[in-house]
Amino acid sequence: MLSKVERRARQLATAKELFRVLAEKLDSRISIRLWDGDVVPLGHDPLPGYELSIAGPGVIGSLIRRPTAENLLCQYARGNIDFHGGNLVSFMRTMRVKGAKRTSRSLPKSLLVRLAFNFGLSRDMNVKSQLRFDGDDTGHQRKQIDNREFIQFHYDISNDFYKLFLDDEMVYSCGYFRDWNETLEQAQQNKLDMICRKLQLQPNDRLLDIGCGWGALICHAAEHYGVKAHGITLSDAQLEVTQEKIARRGLTGRVTAAICDYNDLQGTFDKVASIGMAEHVGIANLPKYMQKVRSVLAPGGLFLNHAITRPAKSSPKAFRRNSPERRLLTKYIFPGGELDHQGHVVDCMEFTGLEVHDVEGWRDHYGLTCEHWANRLQANRDEAIQLIGEEKYRMWLLYLAGVCMALTDGTARIFQTVASNQFKKGHSGMPPTREHLYTPEPRRRAA
Repeated sequence: MLSKVERRARQLATAKELFRVLAEKLDSRISIRLWDGDVVPLGHDPLPGYELSIAGPGVIGSLIRRPTAENLLCQYARGNIDFHGGNLVSFMRTMRVKGAKRTSRSLPKSLLVRLAFNFGLSRDMNVKSQLRFDGDDTGHQRKQIDNREFIQFHYDISNDFYKLFLDDEMVYSCGYFRDWNETLEQAQQNKLDMICRKLQLQPNDRLLDIGCGWGALICHAAEHYGVKAHGITLSDAQLEVTQEKIARRGLTGRVTAAICDYNDLQGTFDKVASIGMAEHVGIANLPKYMQKVRSVLAPGGLFLNHAITRPAKSSPKAFRRNSPERRLLTKYIFPGGELDHQGHVVDCMEFTGLEVHDVEGWRDHYGLTCEHWANRLQANRDEAIQLIGEEKYRMWLLYLAGVCMALTDGTARIFQTVASNQFKKGHSGMPPTREHLYTPEPRRRAA
């Protein structure tokens, strides 16, 4: 029987052999830092300081026994796996290698046997997480009462936490970059203006923002386009900031906000915006959501839907297949969230009687927005940990960086779709070109 010292020596030797074999196959530009401090390059030309650290043999043993995305996430969240060098987005870009999955399946059988023998009985690192959503995280069985629980799990973490990585207006959706070197603040102002121009806002228009966040759009539209705006949210934390913002800017009477589920909406509005809301509705509920939008939209009124999507698949069954990454997202970050494909979004609008006029993809814009968010959050690491704890901070950092990578790859996309509530035959009333979006009239101040 091996002594503890001999067993640890064998584990280290086997781990080093594993990463040397992987280095020959992957030729990556990062290195592995083992628990004894030794660094093993994963390629012939590693970048100095770009290292993935492993806290102990129990990490390898755990991943051998449970080679799942959730186990890997929890190992990172607990700090058992960590990265060093650059920010997380740049590290993820650096470590990516084509064919990595195929390489892991082609390891020599003799090495796999030694891995199983030397690490199979190693003690697990503690990775159990209490941060997952306790309920039907996919939202497939949702009831209306679930909507508020889903929203509060994600948005009521802490207003101060969101301030660490959002812009000054706390806009938590894709920015619009007229130049790829613009600041996040400018990109978000551009986005607010672009939404207002696409909706062709006029003084005294009645604007509804479904899922109004921290009130950026409704306040911006009232200040600069003279509308009367109303926003709804299911987040108490967001409502608190929004109401303070309305009062501070002297918009009381022109801008209102309330806790309200979209199912309970009443009234009539000339223009409706849905910015990052459709993702929370659920695919099965999207037709009902569009019906509700049309029911509160005045005849001839305009609706703008801004939503993250996934590419369509060859069949509905293939599209419904849930990936491990999406399951983790709904379990730990976005319970109830589902991404549709843009074709079905348009179908739901048209089935309802809305006429689609304009569809624009903003994938590159959102990838850069998420990169800004991830870099800002990482730069404010200590403050974030004080507010929400290290485990949740690490999950959120990985979430933002991961969404950035998904958008860069095109496995996630985002579209703005403009439609109108046509109630009679004849001319739609839309401008003949898109020129009004890029050469707008001077901003109109509220009366």
